[in-house]
Amino acid sequence: MHAEKQIVIGLMSGTSVDAVDAALIETDGEQHIRPIAFVDRPYSDAERAIIRAAAEVALAMPAPGPDLRIAEAERILTLAHAEAIAALPGQEQATLIGFHGQTVVHRPPSCFNSAATAGGQASPFTWQIGDAALLAQLTGRPVVHDFRSADVAAGGEGAPLAPGFHRALAAGLDGPVGVLNLGGVGNLTWFAGGQWGAFDTGPGNSLIDDWVALHTEGRYDVDGALAASGSVHEDVVTSMADIGYFDAIGPRSLDRADFSIAAARGLSPADGAATLTAFTAETIRLALAGLPVQLARLLVTGGGRHNPTLMAMIAARTAVPTHPVEAEGWHGDALEAQAFAWLAMRHLKGLPLSWPETTGVPHPVAGGRLIRS
Repeated sequence: MHAEKQIVIGLMSGTSVDAVDAALIETDGEQHIRPIAFVDRPYSDAERAIIRAAAEVALAMPAPGPDLRIAEAERILTLAHAEAIAALPGQEQATLIGFHGQTVVHRPPSCFNSAATAGGQASPFTWQIGDAALLAQLTGRPVVHDFRSADVAAGGEGAPLAPGFHRALAAGLDGPVGVLNLGGVGNLTWFAGGQWGAFDTGPGNSLIDDWVALHTEGRYDVDGALAASGSVHEDVVTSMADIGYFDAIGPRSLDRADFSIAAARGLSPADGAATLTAFTAETIRLALAGLPVQLARLLVTGGGRHNPTLMAMIAARTAVPTHPVEAEGWHGDALEAQAFAWLAMRHLKGLPLSWPETTGVPHPVAGGRLIRS
């Protein structure tokens, strides 16, 4: 029997490829969640370039397979995760690690990008790189990894996986509420009485980051300043939103590479940033418009909540009060890493990680694989 509660490390490296997030929590994988510590370990420019290059290689492959460039990226990011754990205060207390790894390809059943399927994709798959055996060896702790594959194999989208954790955190909140994660990709978990659901809304910060990297020396729009100095081209926003993905109801997910900045090319740096920021906000509006309930508020986690221009555009377009999750005392930078600690504990207990409401899987699915140190 596994202990009812354990101290667990959760690790997350998102599609923005900015840093490894490491969180330490005490949890039973159900309602008990006690945050203890958090740290992030930024990637260097060289590490980021290698990981992104590996993702480009993987995107061109019809299925996961061996490649020296992907193997190099996998080792680099695994060592970065081990360094993040070493820097995490209190990490020596942890008895278990939840290791998400780095998504390099996500081609779910709802995959709509014709470029992604042009090679005659045999079946949906999701691919997160990361050497769990090496991480277990380096840290001396068992590691739960490969959280998404079982869901996809059972017919689910494989994403998002944090909604169960969001539901546990939000159990005491009043009124219809949404938890919006704005990483590279955006995803929404919503709750209303006994109803709930989740799905990827569209790009989060990814297109804004790509635009800023192309037109400035920065990697992201600090404080949304570039977007705030520009004008939104609504015709571009409308054209970008005119795809079937946004008409779908219910669980759906996407890959960071499913959208590009191509529609904004030719705009000034400021206008492009404003327009792409508005597009992310518009995808949130479309997401809320498709819900069976009207939300009373949105709680925003992830890096996007640090962008006041994006936050203001979301509030204006949705007409829903929009606040960082810190309004509820949650740690928005740590939340996704905490979720994978919680999911690792659920794996040990044989509990579901995904549900029909969150990934479209036909029945609740327990996923993940355990590697012992």
